[in-house]
Amino acid sequence: MKYRLLNSFLLFSLVCGLLFLFSCGSNRAETKKDIVAEPEKMNERVSDNIHDILDYASSNDGKTDDSTNLNLLQPIKDYYADNNYQRIWSKDENFLPLADSMMMFIKHAREYGLFPEDYHHHTLQSFYKRIVADSAAVGDRRDATLWSKADLMLTDAFFLIATHLRKGRLGVDSMYMNPDSTLTDSFYHKNLQTVLNTQSITGVFQALEPHHQGYFELKKALKGFLDSADFEKQFTYVSYPYKDSLKFIKTLIKRLNEEGLLLNRSENVDTVSLRDAILKVQKKRNLKADGKFGVQLIRSLNNSDAEKFKRIAINLDRYKVLPQKMPDRYIWVNLPSYTLQLWDNDSVKLESKVVVGNPKTRTPLLTSQISNMVTYPQWTIPNSIILKEILPALKHNPGYLAKKGYMLVKGDGELVDPFTVDWSKYKKGIPYNVVQGSGDDNALGVLKFNFPNKYAVYLHDTNQRYLFKRDGRALSHGCVRVEQWEKLTYYISRLDSLNYSADINRVPIDSIQSWLQRKEKHSVRVKSKLPVFFRYFTNTVKNGRIVFFEDIYNEDKVARETYFSNKQ
Repeated sequence: MKYRLLNSFLLFSLVCGLLFLFSCGSNRAETKKDIVAEPEKMNERVSDNIHDILDYASSNDGKTDDSTNLNLLQPIKDYYADNNYQRIWSKDENFLPLADSMMMFIKHAREYGLFPEDYHHHTLQSFYKRIVADSAAVGDRRDATLWSKADLMLTDAFFLIATHLRKGRLGVDSMYMNPDSTLTDSFYHKNLQTVLNTQSITGVFQALEPHHQGYFELKKALKGFLDSADFEKQFTYVSYPYKDSLKFIKTLIKRLNEEGLLLNRSENVDTVSLRDAILKVQKKRNLKADGKFGVQLIRSLNNSDAEKFKRIAINLDRYKVLPQKMPDRYIWVNLPSYTLQLWDNDSVKLESKVVVGNPKTRTPLLTSQISNMVTYPQWTIPNSIILKEILPALKHNPGYLAKKGYMLVKGDGELVDPFTVDWSKYKKGIPYNVVQGSGDDNALGVLKFNFPNKYAVYLHDTNQRYLFKRDGRALSHGCVRVEQWEKLTYYISRLDSLNYSADINRVPIDSIQSWLQRKEKHSVRVKSKLPVFFRYFTNTVKNGRIVFFEDIYNEDKVARETYFSNKQ
Protein backbone atom coordinates (compact mmCIF):
# COMPACT_ATOMS: atom_id res chain seq x y z
CA MET A 1 0.00 0.00 0.00
CA LYS A 2 2.72 2.43 0.98
CA TYR A 3 4.52 1.69 -2.28
CA ARG A 4 1.35 2.57 -4.20
CA LEU A 5 1.08 5.79 -2.20
CA LEU A 6 4.74 6.57 -2.86
CA ASN A 7 4.32 5.90 -6.58
CA SER A 8 1.20 8.07 -6.68
CA PHE A 9 3.10 10.86 -4.91
CA LEU A 10 6.02 10.57 -7.33
CA LEU A 11 3.64 10.60 -10.30
CA PHE A 12 1.86 13.66 -8.91
CA SER A 13 5.23 15.41 -8.36
CA LEU A 14 6.37 14.58 -11.87
CA VAL A 15 3.16 15.95 -13.40
CA CYS A 16 3.43 19.14 -11.33
CA GLY A 17 7.05 19.52 -12.34
CA LEU A 18 6.22 19.15 -16.01
CA LEU A 19 3.38 21.62 -15.71
CA PHE A 20 5.75 24.06 -14.03
CA LEU A 21 8.38 23.64 -16.74
CA PHE A 22 5.84 24.08 -19.52
CA SER A 23 4.42 27.15 -17.83
CA CYS A 24 7.88 28.69 -17.40
CA GLY A 25 8.75 28.06 -21.02
CA SER A 26 5.43 29.27 -22.32
CA ASN A 27 4.34 32.69 -23.43
CA ARG A 28 3.90 34.20 -19.97
CA ALA A 29 1.79 37.25 -20.79
CA GLU A 30 -0.24 35.55 -23.52
CA THR A 31 -1.40 32.63 -21.35
CA LYS A 32 -1.95 34.41 -18.05
CA LYS A 33 -4.95 36.68 -17.87
CA ASP A 34 -5.60 38.74 -14.77
CA ILE A 35 -9.30 39.53 -14.70
CA VAL A 36 -10.21 42.22 -12.17
CA ALA A 37 -13.73 41.80 -10.89
CA GLU A 38 -13.71 44.99 -8.83
CA PRO A 39 -13.01 48.05 -11.06
CA GLU A 40 -11.63 50.11 -8.15
CA LYS A 41 -8.74 47.62 -7.88
CA MET A 42 -7.74 47.83 -11.58
CA ASN A 43 -5.03 50.48 -11.18
CA GLU A 44 -3.34 48.57 -8.37
CA ARG A 45 -3.41 45.29 -10.28
CA VAL A 46 -2.06 46.93 -13.45
CA SER A 47 0.86 48.33 -11.44
CA ASP A 48 1.61 44.89 -10.03
CA ASN A 49 1.51 43.42 -13.52
CA ILE A 50 3.81 46.10 -14.94
CA HIS A 51 6.32 45.29 -12.21
CA ASP A 52 6.10 41.55 -12.92
CA ILE A 53 6.33 41.93 -16.71
CA LEU A 54 9.41 44.16 -16.41
CA ASP A 55 11.04 41.61 -14.11
CA TYR A 56 10.30 38.89 -16.65
CA ALA A 57 11.62 41.02 -19.53
CA SER A 58 14.83 41.73 -17.59
CA SER A 59 15.58 38.01 -17.51
CA ASN A 60 14.55 37.40 -21.11
CA ASP A 61 16.44 39.99 -23.19
CA GLY A 62 13.56 42.45 -23.20
CA LYS A 63 10.91 39.95 -24.25
CA THR A 64 7.52 40.22 -22.58
CA ASP A 65 6.32 37.14 -24.50
CA ASP A 66 7.13 35.22 -27.67
CA SER A 67 5.94 37.99 -29.97
CA THR A 68 6.75 41.24 -28.15
CA ASN A 69 10.10 42.76 -27.27
CA LEU A 70 10.78 46.01 -25.43
CA ASN A 71 13.48 47.83 -27.39
CA LEU A 72 14.56 50.24 -24.63
CA LEU A 73 14.09 48.17 -21.52
CA GLN A 74 16.45 50.03 -19.17
CA PRO A 75 14.96 53.54 -19.47
CA ILE A 76 11.48 51.97 -19.31
CA LYS A 77 12.34 50.10 -16.10
CA ASP A 78 13.86 53.19 -14.54
CA TYR A 79 10.89 55.40 -15.42
CA TYR A 80 8.28 53.03 -14.03
CA ALA A 81 10.37 52.32 -10.92
CA ASP A 82 10.65 56.06 -10.25
CA ASN A 83 6.86 56.37 -10.55
CA ASN A 84 5.84 53.35 -8.45
CA TYR A 85 4.96 51.35 -11.58
CA GLN A 86 1.88 53.50 -12.21
CA ARG A 87 0.49 53.23 -15.71
CA ILE A 88 0.81 56.20 -18.06
CA TRP A 89 -1.54 55.75 -20.99
CA SER A 90 -4.79 54.57 -19.41
CA LYS A 91 -6.91 54.91 -16.31
CA ASP A 92 -9.44 52.54 -14.79
CA GLU A 93 -10.81 50.74 -17.89
CA ASN A 94 -10.17 53.39 -20.56
CA PHE A 95 -7.32 54.62 -22.72
CA LEU A 96 -6.42 58.26 -22.12
CA PRO A 97 -6.52 60.76 -25.04
CA LEU A 98 -2.69 60.68 -25.08
CA ALA A 99 -2.81 56.98 -25.92
CA ASP A 100 -5.15 57.71 -28.83
CA SER A 101 -2.72 60.40 -30.04
CA MET A 102 0.23 58.03 -29.67
CA MET A 103 -1.41 55.25 -31.65
CA MET A 104 -2.46 57.73 -34.35
CA PHE A 105 1.14 58.98 -34.59
CA ILE A 106 2.40 55.41 -34.97
CA LYS A 107 -0.19 54.71 -37.66
CA HIS A 108 1.06 57.70 -39.69
CA ALA A 109 4.76 57.26 -38.81
CA ARG A 110 5.71 57.01 -42.49
CA GLU A 111 5.11 60.76 -42.78
CA TYR A 112 8.23 61.14 -40.62
CA GLY A 113 10.25 58.56 -42.56
CA LEU A 114 9.56 55.93 -39.88
CA PHE A 115 8.13 52.41 -40.08
CA PRO A 116 4.96 51.80 -38.00
CA GLU A 117 5.86 48.19 -37.27
CA ASP A 118 8.98 49.31 -35.40
CA TYR A 119 6.63 50.66 -32.74
CA HIS A 120 4.30 47.67 -32.04
CA HIS A 121 1.68 49.00 -34.48
CA HIS A 122 -0.30 45.82 -35.19
CA THR A 123 -0.12 44.52 -31.62
CA LEU A 124 -1.29 47.82 -30.16
CA GLN A 125 -4.10 48.07 -32.69
CA SER A 126 -5.17 44.54 -31.80
CA PHE A 127 -5.14 45.32 -28.08
CA TYR A 128 -7.05 48.53 -28.65
CA LYS A 129 -9.80 46.78 -30.61
CA ARG A 130 -10.07 43.96 -28.07
CA ILE A 131 -10.33 46.33 -25.13
CA VAL A 132 -12.60 48.93 -26.69
CA ALA A 133 -14.87 46.37 -28.33
CA ASP A 134 -15.24 44.30 -25.18
CA SER A 135 -18.41 45.33 -23.40
CA ALA A 136 -18.83 42.19 -21.28
CA ALA A 137 -18.59 42.41 -17.51
CA VAL A 138 -15.62 40.04 -17.54
CA GLY A 139 -13.30 40.06 -20.54
CA ASP A 140 -10.42 41.91 -22.14
CA ARG A 141 -11.51 45.26 -20.72
CA ARG A 142 -11.08 43.80 -17.22
CA ASP A 143 -7.74 42.10 -18.01
CA ALA A 144 -5.02 43.87 -16.01
CA THR A 145 -2.31 42.00 -17.95
CA LEU A 146 -3.57 43.37 -21.25
CA TRP A 147 -3.63 46.94 -19.91
CA SER A 148 -0.11 46.49 -18.50
CA LYS A 149 1.36 45.21 -21.75
CA ALA A 150 -0.33 47.99 -23.73
CA ASP A 151 1.11 50.60 -21.37
CA LEU A 152 4.65 49.22 -21.66
CA MET A 153 4.45 48.98 -25.45
CA LEU A 154 3.21 52.56 -25.77
CA THR A 155 6.06 53.77 -23.57
CA ASP A 156 8.57 51.71 -25.54
CA ALA A 157 7.15 53.11 -28.79
CA PHE A 158 7.41 56.66 -27.44
CA PHE A 159 11.04 56.21 -26.37
CA LEU A 160 12.03 54.53 -29.65
CA ILE A 161 10.36 57.17 -31.82
CA ALA A 162 12.10 59.88 -29.77
CA THR A 163 15.41 58.10 -30.43
CA HIS A 164 14.80 57.77 -34.16
CA LEU A 165 13.68 61.39 -34.55
CA ARG A 166 16.66 62.74 -32.61
CA LYS A 167 19.57 60.71 -33.95
CA GLY A 168 18.15 58.42 -36.64
CA ARG A 169 18.79 54.73 -37.19
CA LEU A 170 22.10 54.77 -39.07
CA GLY A 171 25.27 53.62 -37.39
CA VAL A 172 27.37 56.09 -35.43
CA ASP A 173 30.24 57.59 -37.41
CA SER A 174 32.89 59.59 -35.56
CA MET A 175 32.85 62.24 -38.31
CA TYR A 176 29.24 63.05 -37.49
CA MET A 177 29.54 62.79 -33.72
CA ASN A 178 27.63 65.50 -31.88
CA PRO A 179 26.56 65.92 -28.24
CA ASP A 180 23.18 64.30 -28.91
CA SER A 181 24.59 61.10 -30.39
CA THR A 182 24.36 59.30 -27.03
CA LEU A 183 20.98 59.44 -25.32
CA THR A 184 20.66 58.92 -21.57
CA ASP A 185 17.68 58.01 -19.38
CA SER A 186 17.16 61.69 -18.65
CA PHE A 187 16.50 62.33 -22.35
CA TYR A 188 13.67 59.80 -22.43
CA HIS A 189 12.19 60.70 -19.06
CA LYS A 190 12.32 64.44 -19.70
CA ASN A 191 10.50 64.15 -23.03
CA LEU A 192 7.86 61.79 -21.66
CA GLN A 193 7.27 64.14 -18.75
CA THR A 194 6.89 67.03 -21.17
CA VAL A 195 4.20 65.06 -23.00
CA LEU A 196 2.38 64.40 -19.75
CA ASN A 197 2.60 68.08 -18.83
CA THR A 198 1.61 69.52 -22.21
CA GLN A 199 -0.66 66.68 -23.37
CA SER A 200 0.95 67.01 -26.81
CA ILE A 201 2.64 64.07 -28.53
CA THR A 202 3.28 65.77 -31.87
CA GLY A 203 4.72 68.93 -30.33
CA VAL A 204 7.36 67.01 -28.39
CA PHE A 205 8.29 64.82 -31.37
CA GLN A 206 8.58 67.78 -33.75
CA ALA A 207 10.92 69.51 -31.30
CA LEU A 208 13.27 66.52 -31.58
CA GLU A 209 13.58 66.71 -35.38
CA PRO A 210 16.54 68.31 -37.19
CA HIS A 211 16.30 72.05 -37.80
CA HIS A 212 17.57 71.92 -41.38
CA GLN A 213 15.78 73.38 -44.36
CA GLY A 214 16.54 70.34 -46.51
CA TYR A 215 14.99 68.05 -43.90
CA PHE A 216 11.76 70.04 -43.69
CA GLU A 217 11.47 70.25 -47.48
CA LEU A 218 12.00 66.49 -47.88
CA LYS A 219 9.57 65.66 -45.08
CA LYS A 220 6.94 67.97 -46.56
CA ALA A 221 7.33 66.43 -50.03
CA LEU A 222 7.16 62.95 -48.49
CA LYS A 223 3.44 63.41 -47.80
CA GLY A 224 2.78 63.86 -51.51
CA PHE A 225 4.86 60.78 -52.27
CA LEU A 226 2.92 58.71 -49.74
CA ASP A 227 -0.43 59.83 -51.18
CA SER A 228 0.31 58.06 -54.46
CA ALA A 229 2.69 55.32 -53.26
CA ASP A 230 1.72 51.66 -53.57
CA PHE A 231 3.01 49.53 -50.70
CA GLU A 232 0.55 46.68 -51.19
CA LYS A 233 2.59 44.63 -53.67
CA GLN A 234 5.98 43.74 -52.26
CA PHE A 235 8.77 43.05 -54.76
CA THR A 236 11.89 41.03 -54.04
CA TYR A 237 14.95 43.22 -53.50
CA VAL A 238 17.95 42.25 -55.64
CA SER A 239 21.32 43.05 -54.11
CA TYR A 240 23.96 44.20 -56.59
CA PRO A 241 26.95 43.96 -56.78
CA TYR A 242 26.82 40.48 -55.31
CA LYS A 243 29.16 38.03 -53.57
CA ASP A 244 27.21 34.81 -54.12
CA SER A 245 26.47 34.41 -57.85
CA LEU A 246 24.10 31.46 -57.39
CA LYS A 247 22.05 33.33 -54.80
CA PHE A 248 22.00 36.41 -57.03
CA ILE A 249 20.68 34.50 -60.05
CA LYS A 250 17.95 32.85 -57.96
CA THR A 251 16.91 36.23 -56.57
CA LEU A 252 16.92 37.80 -60.04
CA ILE A 253 14.78 34.96 -61.42
CA LYS A 254 12.32 35.40 -58.54
CA ARG A 255 12.14 39.14 -59.23
CA LEU A 256 11.60 38.61 -62.98
CA ASN A 257 8.85 36.11 -62.16
CA GLU A 258 7.14 38.87 -60.17
CA GLU A 259 7.12 40.91 -63.39
CA GLY A 260 5.43 37.99 -65.16
CA LEU A 261 8.30 37.76 -67.66
CA LEU A 262 9.24 34.09 -67.27
CA LEU A 263 7.09 31.22 -68.52
CA ASN A 264 8.96 28.83 -66.25
CA ARG A 265 7.98 29.83 -62.69
CA SER A 266 10.63 27.65 -61.02
CA GLU A 267 14.12 28.68 -59.88
CA ASN A 268 15.68 26.61 -62.68
CA VAL A 269 15.62 28.80 -65.77
CA ASP A 270 17.90 28.26 -68.76
CA THR A 271 20.22 30.97 -70.03
CA VAL A 272 18.17 31.73 -73.15
CA SER A 273 14.95 32.21 -71.18
CA LEU A 274 16.72 34.42 -68.66
CA ARG A 275 18.22 36.55 -71.43
CA ASP A 276 14.82 36.93 -73.13
CA ALA A 277 13.21 37.99 -69.85
CA ILE A 278 15.94 40.58 -69.24
CA LEU A 279 15.47 41.92 -72.78
CA LYS A 280 11.74 42.32 -72.16
CA VAL A 281 12.21 44.25 -68.93
CA GLN A 282 14.94 46.42 -70.49
CA LYS A 283 12.66 47.40 -73.35
CA LYS A 284 9.73 47.93 -71.00
CA ARG A 285 11.78 50.30 -68.84
CA ASN A 286 13.63 52.08 -71.70
CA LEU A 287 17.03 50.67 -70.72
CA LYS A 288 19.82 49.56 -73.03
CA ALA A 289 18.41 46.31 -74.46
CA ASP A 290 21.32 43.85 -74.49
CA GLY A 291 19.88 40.95 -72.49
CA LYS A 292 22.56 41.31 -69.81
CA PHE A 293 22.08 42.17 -66.16
CA GLY A 294 23.99 45.07 -64.68
CA VAL A 295 23.72 48.01 -62.32
CA GLN A 296 21.12 49.92 -64.37
CA LEU A 297 18.81 46.90 -64.70
CA ILE A 298 19.00 46.04 -61.00
CA ARG A 299 18.43 49.64 -59.91
CA SER A 300 15.39 49.79 -62.15
CA LEU A 301 13.99 46.54 -60.74
CA ASN A 302 14.56 47.80 -57.21
CA ASN A 303 12.88 51.13 -57.93
CA SER A 304 9.58 50.26 -56.26
CA ASP A 305 7.69 52.67 -54.00
CA ALA A 306 8.68 50.60 -50.96
CA GLU A 307 12.37 50.87 -51.86
CA LYS A 308 12.04 54.57 -52.69
CA PHE A 309 10.55 55.14 -49.25
CA LYS A 310 13.54 53.40 -47.65
CA ARG A 311 15.90 55.73 -49.53
CA ILE A 312 13.88 58.73 -48.35
CA ALA A 313 14.04 57.41 -44.78
CA ILE A 314 17.81 56.98 -45.06
CA ASN A 315 18.24 60.55 -46.29
CA LEU A 316 16.02 61.98 -43.56
CA ASP A 317 18.26 60.18 -41.06
CA ARG A 318 21.37 61.71 -42.62
CA TYR A 319 20.13 65.15 -41.59
CA LYS A 320 19.92 63.91 -38.00
CA VAL A 321 23.68 63.42 -37.72
CA LEU A 322 24.46 66.96 -38.87
CA PRO A 323 25.08 69.64 -36.21
CA GLN A 324 21.80 70.84 -34.70
CA LYS A 325 22.70 74.33 -35.91
CA MET A 326 24.69 74.87 -39.09
CA PRO A 327 27.15 77.79 -39.37
CA ASP A 328 25.91 81.15 -40.68
CA ARG A 329 28.04 80.62 -43.79
CA TYR A 330 29.34 77.38 -45.23
CA ILE A 331 30.15 75.47 -48.41
CA TRP A 332 27.94 72.43 -48.98
CA VAL A 333 29.06 69.79 -51.50
CA ASN A 334 26.50 67.07 -52.14
CA LEU A 335 28.33 64.30 -53.95
CA PRO A 336 25.41 62.38 -55.59
CA SER A 337 23.88 65.56 -57.04
CA TYR A 338 27.27 66.83 -58.31
CA THR A 339 26.61 70.28 -56.85
CA LEU A 340 28.29 72.80 -54.60
CA GLN A 341 26.23 75.39 -52.75
CA LEU A 342 27.44 78.41 -50.82
CA TRP A 343 25.03 79.11 -47.98
CA ASP A 344 24.88 82.52 -46.33
CA ASN A 345 22.27 83.13 -43.58
CA ASP A 346 19.84 80.44 -44.80
CA SER A 347 20.01 81.39 -48.47
CA VAL A 348 22.08 80.03 -51.36
CA LYS A 349 24.43 82.73 -52.64
CA LEU A 350 26.21 80.52 -55.17
CA GLU A 351 25.53 77.17 -56.83
CA SER A 352 27.99 75.33 -59.02
CA LYS A 353 28.32 72.05 -60.84
CA VAL A 354 31.13 69.87 -59.57
CA VAL A 355 33.04 66.77 -60.64
CA VAL A 356 33.58 64.26 -57.83
CA GLY A 357 35.59 61.08 -57.38
CA ASN A 358 34.71 57.99 -59.38
CA PRO A 359 33.56 54.94 -57.39
CA LYS A 360 37.06 53.44 -57.32
CA THR A 361 38.63 56.65 -55.99
CA ARG A 362 35.61 58.14 -54.27
CA THR A 363 35.45 61.55 -52.67
CA PRO A 364 35.31 61.14 -48.88
CA LEU A 365 32.72 62.59 -46.54
CA LEU A 366 34.31 65.26 -44.39
CA THR A 367 33.95 68.49 -42.44
CA SER A 368 36.65 71.14 -42.51
CA GLN A 369 37.36 74.86 -43.14
CA ILE A 370 38.94 76.68 -46.07
CA SER A 371 42.45 77.62 -44.92
CA ASN A 372 44.01 79.10 -48.04
CA MET A 373 43.68 79.55 -51.80
CA VAL A 374 46.50 79.03 -54.31
CA THR A 375 46.65 80.73 -57.70
CA TYR A 376 48.25 78.73 -60.51
CA PRO A 377 49.03 75.78 -58.22
CA GLN A 378 51.32 72.87 -58.83
CA TRP A 379 49.84 69.41 -58.49
CA THR A 380 51.69 66.98 -56.26
CA ILE A 381 50.21 63.68 -57.36
CA PRO A 382 48.88 61.47 -54.53
CA ASN A 383 50.61 58.18 -53.81
CA SER A 384 47.44 56.24 -54.67
CA ILE A 385 47.59 57.53 -58.25
CA ILE A 386 51.33 56.92 -58.41
CA LEU A 387 50.84 53.26 -57.45
CA LYS A 388 47.90 52.60 -59.75
CA GLU A 389 48.87 54.59 -62.82
CA ILE A 390 52.27 56.25 -62.84
CA LEU A 391 54.58 53.53 -61.48
CA PRO A 392 53.35 50.87 -63.95
CA ALA A 393 53.78 53.39 -66.78
CA LEU A 394 57.32 54.30 -65.63
CA LYS A 395 58.32 50.64 -65.58
CA HIS A 396 57.24 50.43 -69.20
CA ASN A 397 58.63 53.81 -70.31
CA PRO A 398 60.49 56.37 -68.13
CA GLY A 399 59.59 58.99 -70.74
CA TYR A 400 55.99 58.82 -69.55
CA LEU A 401 56.52 61.75 -67.14
CA ALA A 402 57.74 64.15 -69.80
CA LYS A 403 54.89 63.12 -72.08
CA LYS A 404 52.37 63.99 -69.32
CA GLY A 405 54.17 67.19 -68.28
CA TYR A 406 55.16 65.79 -64.87
CA MET A 407 58.40 66.27 -62.95
CA LEU A 408 60.18 63.85 -60.64
CA VAL A 409 61.30 65.70 -57.49
CA LYS A 410 63.20 64.74 -54.35
CA GLY A 411 61.94 65.83 -50.94
CA ASP A 412 64.37 68.79 -50.96
CA GLY A 413 63.05 70.00 -54.32
CA GLU A 414 65.88 68.64 -56.49
CA LEU A 415 64.76 67.40 -59.92
CA VAL A 416 65.46 63.75 -60.81
CA ASP A 417 65.94 62.28 -64.29
CA PRO A 418 63.47 59.33 -64.47
CA PHE A 419 65.80 57.51 -66.89
CA THR A 420 68.42 57.22 -64.11
CA VAL A 421 66.06 55.32 -61.76
CA ASP A 422 65.66 51.54 -61.64
CA TRP A 423 61.88 51.44 -61.51
CA SER A 424 61.68 47.64 -61.42
CA LYS A 425 62.65 47.55 -57.71
CA TYR A 426 59.66 49.64 -56.56
CA LYS A 427 56.37 47.96 -55.77
CA LYS A 428 54.65 49.77 -52.89
CA GLY A 429 55.75 53.33 -53.57
CA ILE A 430 58.60 55.53 -54.73
CA PRO A 431 60.92 57.84 -52.73
CA TYR A 432 60.09 60.84 -54.92
CA ASN A 433 57.30 63.29 -55.52
CA VAL A 434 55.62 63.48 -58.91
CA VAL A 435 54.65 67.08 -59.63
CA GLN A 436 52.80 68.78 -62.45
CA GLY A 437 53.94 72.37 -62.85
CA SER A 438 51.50 75.26 -62.73
CA GLY A 439 49.85 76.51 -65.89
CA ASP A 440 46.65 76.38 -67.88
CA ASP A 441 47.19 72.67 -68.59
CA ASN A 442 47.57 71.76 -64.92
CA ALA A 443 44.96 69.23 -63.71
CA LEU A 444 44.09 71.62 -60.86
CA GLY A 445 43.36 74.44 -63.25
CA VAL A 446 44.32 77.95 -62.16
CA LEU A 447 43.10 77.95 -58.55
CA LYS A 448 42.95 75.54 -55.61
CA PHE A 449 41.08 75.80 -52.29
CA ASN A 450 42.85 74.03 -49.44
CA PHE A 451 41.35 72.81 -46.18
CA PRO A 452 42.81 70.44 -43.55
CA ASN A 453 41.79 66.80 -43.96
CA LYS A 454 43.41 63.37 -43.69
CA TYR A 455 42.43 62.40 -47.25
CA ALA A 456 44.58 64.98 -49.08
CA VAL A 457 41.61 66.22 -51.12
CA TYR A 458 40.60 69.78 -51.97
CA LEU A 459 38.37 71.93 -54.17
CA HIS A 460 39.90 73.21 -57.39
CA ASP A 461 39.46 74.44 -60.93
CA THR A 462 40.22 72.01 -63.77
CA ASN A 463 41.77 71.97 -67.21
CA GLN A 464 38.93 69.66 -68.35
CA ARG A 465 36.03 72.08 -68.08
CA TYR A 466 34.08 70.23 -70.77
CA LEU A 467 33.29 67.53 -68.17
CA PHE A 468 30.79 69.86 -66.47
CA LYS A 469 28.47 69.31 -69.46
CA ARG A 470 28.01 65.65 -68.54
CA ASP A 471 25.09 64.49 -66.40
CA GLY A 472 27.13 61.87 -64.55
CA ARG A 473 30.24 63.52 -63.11
CA ALA A 474 31.84 60.91 -60.83
CA LEU A 475 35.08 61.14 -62.75
CA SER A 476 37.96 62.45 -60.60
CA HIS A 477 40.58 60.78 -58.42
CA GLY A 478 38.84 62.05 -55.29
CA CYS A 479 39.19 65.84 -55.29
CA VAL A 480 36.23 68.04 -56.22
CA ARG A 481 36.44 70.17 -59.37
CA VAL A 482 34.35 73.34 -59.23
CA GLU A 483 32.87 74.97 -62.33
CA GLN A 484 32.22 78.34 -60.62
CA TRP A 485 35.62 78.49 -58.92
CA GLU A 486 36.08 82.16 -59.84
CA LYS A 487 32.84 83.29 -58.14
CA LEU A 488 33.75 81.24 -55.07
CA THR A 489 37.22 82.83 -54.98
CA TYR A 490 35.88 86.36 -55.04
CA TYR A 491 33.20 85.61 -52.47
CA ILE A 492 35.83 84.34 -50.02
CA SER A 493 38.09 87.31 -50.75
CA ARG A 494 35.25 89.80 -50.19
CA LEU A 495 34.35 88.02 -46.96
CA ASP A 496 37.89 88.51 -45.68
CA SER A 497 37.80 92.15 -46.81
CA LEU A 498 34.65 92.75 -44.74
CA ASN A 499 35.75 90.82 -41.66
CA TYR A 500 39.41 91.89 -41.62
CA SER A 501 39.47 95.28 -43.32
CA ALA A 502 42.13 96.58 -40.92
CA ASP A 503 44.48 93.63 -41.38
CA ILE A 504 47.52 94.74 -43.38
CA ASN A 505 48.27 91.10 -44.31
CA ARG A 506 44.91 90.67 -45.99
CA VAL A 507 45.13 90.04 -49.73
CA PRO A 508 42.71 92.32 -51.68
CA ILE A 509 40.60 91.05 -54.54
CA ASP A 510 42.46 93.04 -57.18
CA SER A 511 45.76 91.36 -56.20
CA ILE A 512 44.25 87.93 -56.80
CA GLN A 513 42.88 89.11 -60.15
CA SER A 514 46.31 90.44 -61.14
CA TRP A 515 48.05 87.19 -60.21
CA LEU A 516 45.58 85.20 -62.25
CA GLN A 517 46.07 87.49 -65.23
CA ARG A 518 49.86 87.19 -64.94
CA LYS A 519 49.62 83.45 -64.30
CA GLU A 520 51.59 83.69 -61.09
CA LYS A 521 51.60 81.19 -58.26
CA HIS A 522 50.66 82.72 -54.90
CA SER A 523 49.14 81.38 -51.69
CA VAL A 524 46.36 83.46 -50.14
CA ARG A 525 45.61 82.83 -46.50
CA VAL A 526 41.86 82.73 -45.78
CA LYS A 527 41.18 84.34 -42.43
CA SER A 528 37.40 83.88 -42.34
CA LYS A 529 37.73 80.07 -42.12
CA LEU A 530 34.71 79.24 -44.24
CA PRO A 531 33.37 75.78 -43.21
CA VAL A 532 33.20 72.99 -45.80
CA PHE A 533 30.83 70.01 -45.69
CA PHE A 534 31.17 67.07 -48.09
CA ARG A 535 27.97 65.04 -47.70
CA TYR A 536 25.98 62.26 -49.37
CA PHE A 537 22.27 62.90 -49.98
CA THR A 538 20.50 61.03 -52.77
CA ASN A 539 17.18 62.90 -52.40
CA THR A 540 16.31 66.54 -52.86
CA VAL A 541 13.10 68.45 -53.52
CA LYS A 542 12.36 70.42 -56.67
CA ASN A 543 9.01 72.14 -57.25
CA GLY A 544 7.55 70.23 -54.32
CA ARG A 545 8.48 66.78 -55.67
CA ILE A 546 11.20 64.41 -54.52
CA VAL A 547 14.08 63.94 -56.94
CA PHE A 548 16.33 60.87 -56.62
CA PHE A 549 20.02 60.92 -57.52
CA GLU A 550 22.12 57.94 -58.51
CA ASP A 551 23.61 56.07 -55.56
CA ILE A 552 27.10 56.53 -57.01
CA TYR A 553 29.01 55.02 -54.07
CA ASN A 554 26.35 52.46 -53.04
CA GLU A 555 25.89 54.15 -49.66
CA ASP A 556 22.10 53.86 -49.91
CA LYS A 557 22.49 50.17 -50.72
CA VAL A 558 24.73 49.56 -47.69
CA ALA A 559 22.43 51.50 -45.35
CA ARG A 560 19.35 49.76 -46.74
CA GLU A 561 20.81 46.26 -46.36
CA THR A 562 22.29 47.01 -42.93
CA TYR A 563 19.38 48.78 -41.25
CA PHE A 564 16.23 48.39 -43.37
CA SER A 565 16.43 44.99 -45.06
CA ASN A 566 13.52 43.57 -43.05
CA LYS A 567 11.25 46.61 -43.39
CA GLN A 568 8.04 46.47 -45.39
